[in-house]
Parts: sequence; structure tokens; C-alpha cells
Amino acid sequence: MPKISKVLFILAFLVSASGLVSPPVALAAGILFGLSFTHPYPSASGAFARILLQASVVALGFGMNLHDVVKAGRSGFLYTALGISFALAVGLALGKILNVRGNSSYLITAGTAICGGSAIAAIGPILHADEEEMAVSLGTIFILNSVALLIFPLIGGTLHLSQSQFGLWAALAIHDTSSVVGATARYGPQALVIGTTVKLARALWIVPLALATAAFTHSRARVQFPWFILLFCLAALANTYLPAFTGVTQAFFRLGKLGLTATLFLIGTGISRSTLREVGWRPMLQGVVLWMVVGVATLYFIRTGFIAF
Repeated sequence: MPKISKVLFILAFLVSASGLVSPPVALAAGILFGLSFTHPYPSASGAFARILLQASVVALGFGMNLHDVVKAGRSGFLYTALGISFALAVGLALGKILNVRGNSSYLITAGTAICGGSAIAAIGPILHADEEEMAVSLGTIFILNSVALLIFPLIGGTLHLSQSQFGLWAALAIHDTSSVVGATARYGPQALVIGTTVKLARALWIVPLALATAAFTHSRARVQFPWFILLFCLAALANTYLPAFTGVTQAFFRLGKLGLTATLFLIGTGISRSTLREVGWRPMLQGVVLWMVVGVATLYFIRTGFIAF
């Protein structure tokens, strides 16, 4: 069985990276593998998924116009600040009501408010969260993140959201950058530009939240800056002002899409039966209710025109 799981894992990863399947299919395949087999490379897969995601996001920058990126980031700044503040307040209140123990409540709230697993990975060491708290928080976010990638395009199509509306909604309501990019790429090119840029601008808030958390808890843990976001902007700069290299930049952009699909497969394999058992109903309920509140509220304000791009 271990040998079979290794062979299937490698084959499925290669198929996901080949472009033969869409991001939702790759994610579903990863989840199916994670629920059916013992992961042959759990630690290596998680570390590689983080690196591959960041590299893919940078490569996607080679397919975007810098002016559109700046416009999207500037327009989404206020909405992002308000959305993060709202999510933090509601999430912490839900954690108290549901009596979610330890640091899990704060980590789930931070992951929902900002950037999913990246925020949890940054905040966890500052809080000195133990392995169980990290596993519960990441498991909750990854499960909901996977669901979002599958259902958001369907909801957007049913409600006839424009590409700009959907891109903004995805960036404000989906947890991880990977699923934001996957969902918006499926919806359309304009949605991809807006969703990716606003989400990356949102990810920058990891730094001030981490600093505030460290100050409040008197932690001396080191706060890391998400440098891949700067590289994404430099890639968009190259695509905008170096037209002679259009062939090269478009090749990188295509590689970014393939890398993202492979990343989603790796993320899906991290959802196992043990993960589902470890999460428990209280953290999961907190994550679900918070996600629904954030998703419905942002969708309402976008459709009414209060939040617009």
C-alpha cells in the first residue's frame, strides 16, 4: 500500500501540473487522495506547496499590467481594512461564544480575516501555539478554503456577478491566495487580475497584525515580510514596460497557472481523515459561521454598489 500511494501521488501531481485538469479538479483529486491513502510525503509536500504557491503567484504577475495592479490595490485598500477589522471582531466574539479553547480561535480568525494558512503560519509562532492548535486551525481553514474554490464560481455565475464584482468578492471572502487565484482564473481574466491583486494587498496585513500580536503578547518571535508579493509587482512591471519580452513573460504566466493547479492538488492531499477528526466541531463551527458572515456581508455590499471597483 505505501508503494501504491507513492506512485499514485506522483502521477496525480504530474497530471495536475500538466494542464490537463482544471484547478477545482486538481483540488478534488488531492482531497480524494488525502481521504483514501496515508500521505507518503506529508512534511515535504506541505513545505513544497508553500514554495510552489509563492513562485506561481510571482509567475502570474508576468501576465498582468502594472497599472491594473496598482489600480486594484489602491481601490481595494479601504475595503480590505474594513473587512479585516470586521472579521477580527466577529471571529473573536464567536470564539468566546463557542468556547473554542487555546489559541485556535485567534488563529482561525486571523486566517479568515487575512490570508488563510499564511496568516496562521505567521501568527502561530508568536502566540507559541502548540502542534494541536496549529493543526486544528490549519485544518479548519483548508477545508473551508477547498469548499470556497468549488462553490464560489457557481454562486457568482448564478447571481450574474460581473468579473470585477466576482474578483473583489473572492479576494475579500476566500481564505487562501491559491483558491482566490483558482476561482478567479476560472471566472475570467479581469476577475483574475482584481482578485489576485486585492488578495495580495490583503496578505500584506499579515505584517501589522503579527507586530500587533507580538506587542500585545510581549513575544520576541521574528515577523517575516511576504517578499513574494514584491516580486509579483516586479513581474507585472516587467510585463508592462518590456514589450520585447512578451513571449517570455507569457511563458512564465502559463507556468504560473500550471504551478497553481499543482499547488491546489498538494493542498488537497493535506486534508485527511485524521485532520477532520482533529478539528472538532467547535473550531469548525466558528470557521464556518465566520466565513459565512464575511462572505454574505461582502457579497451584499458589492451587489448594492457600496463596495465597487
